Amino acid sequence: MTVRLTFTDGRPDFGFRAHDDGRSALKSREFIEIARMLLEGDPHVRERAADEVTDHLGAYTPAQASALATLLAATAVSEEASAALEAELHALVELASTGHVGLDALSPLREITLTGLPPQLQDSVSDLLEG
Repeated sequence: MTVRLTFTDGRPDFGFRAHDDGRSALKSREFIEIARMLLEGDPHVRERAADEVTDHLGAYTPAQASALATLLAATAVSEEASAALEAELHALVELASTGHVGLDALSPLREITLTGLPPQLQDSVSDLLEG
């Protein structure tokens, strides 16, 4: 699958292509590209990047899964767009299900104030932090 995006800071489009066999680890360039998408200023790009994370769960090494989880958790803390937050939390739940993500990678989620979230997202954060 190829995703073509234009970054808000004017960087050119790039193609993210995950491995089709689901067993090979992402190459470094692909890993960095998806990480950049997660850090993008546009919430639609972050939402799409979180969706991409869930689409390719079998392609991550344990280190990549843990790093993506840490990045997603830190991004979720300051996320203002509800759709992007929902996608980020869903990606975290899916990454955690791989068994490669420890609670330390999810620790940034402790900074989220649960009372301001819809019940479903409160449950997701609570479940992630409980392990």
